[in-house]
Amino acid sequence: MPRSNRERTDATRTALLDAARTLFIEKGYAETATPEIVVAAEVTRGALYHHFQDKKALFRAVIEREANDVAADIDARSAKATSAREALLQGASAYFDAMAVPGRTRLLLKEAPAQQAINGGEGEDPAEEGLKIGLSHLLAGTDNLRLLDPLTSLISSAFDKAAIAIDCGGNRADYEAAIAALLDGLIAQPRR
Repeated sequence: MPRSNRERTDATRTALLDAARTLFIEKGYAETATPEIVVAAEVTRGALYHHFQDKKALFRAVIEREANDVAADIDARSAKATSAREALLQGASAYFDAMAVPGRTRLLLKEAPAQQAINGGEGEDPAEEGLKIGLSHLLAGTDNLRLLDPLTSLISSAFDKAAIAIDCGGNRADYEAAIAALLDGLIAQPRR
């Protein structure tokens, strides 16, 4: 049975995203050229520019897809938690699992931040938004709730540094224990 136009369009877009992901991991964003991407995707240059304005837009789409996959994994794992603390700890474990997908740490924690700095910080991180919600529940009733935004930023950075360390051979169990200690320290103060 012949494929519909929508199926062909989706298949072309997926081929471009998959090929670009592989090349961005192997060579980095700066060293990857669009002709290499179209060859690897087995599509025409016109197909690339039909789906994406330029290499930067393709890179953003790759990063967005990766970030959404990470956020979905975190949401799925933490959805059954019975407390904010448990949800955050299960989310941390899911984050480390998601970041163990080959190449993901390089894409999301090395290549994407470099490009965001060049491009002026475009884009939202869905995992960080989820972290903020979880922290708001964890910190409810504590004086630390007033620090929600900076705490979210700092803890998100801690997760990212931990993922890089784990990717480089660090002991994941130690990093998970450290995250638990960090979260417990935030709620150790007397409740109002």
